[in-house]
Amino acid sequence: MSIAKPLAATPSSGHEFATLGGGCFWCLEAVYMDLTGVVDVESGYSGGTAAAPSYEAVCTGTTGHAEVVRIEFDPAQISYRQVLEVFFAIHDPTTRNRQGNDIGTQYRSVIFYHSPEQEATARQLLAEVGKELGQAVVTELLPAPVYWRAETYHQEYFPHHPDQGYCAMVIQPKLAKFRKAFAAMRRR
Repeated sequence: MSIAKPLAATPSSGHEFATLGGGCFWCLEAVYMDLTGVVDVESGYSGGTAAAPSYEAVCTGTTGHAEVVRIEFDPAQISYRQVLEVFFAIHDPTTRNRQGNDIGTQYRSVIFYHSPEQEATARQLLAEVGKELGQAVVTELLPAPVYWRAETYHQEYFPHHPDQGYCAMVIQPKLAKFRKAFAAMRRR
């Protein structure tokens, strides 16, 4: 994983992309960086109409873009279903356009699938999660649109700023919860 080297437009041979939005991309990125089978993870924007959106523009909530992570993973080490199981464990899929104090369409819960197989897996898991929670899941399921890499200062944010207020108060507890629940799937 490297701040300086953006993900390629397509995954490496034998790998897949997963593109997920579930609140602040710093939170998702920190968790997926710690997961076995994840080759790379990058923060970005997707799902809106603005070309080459900036963080400032996305934060207005007027671009239609969500803060997302694009994950390149090796399905020989981790399945797409497992990637999604982690996703549903680390955010609240029942709140529309909100995760904690982060409010707006840019923080919506969304899965952008990259293949019919990913769509089928996501549909099945969405139904299971809704049944398990006993309430409506508002996670959007859409084909992967154009993806825009976020500014360099957003990449690998948590490892470089662990004592920053948001990181300490929001990301650290989320990461601790993930590490406890998915200990067997963590990088060694």
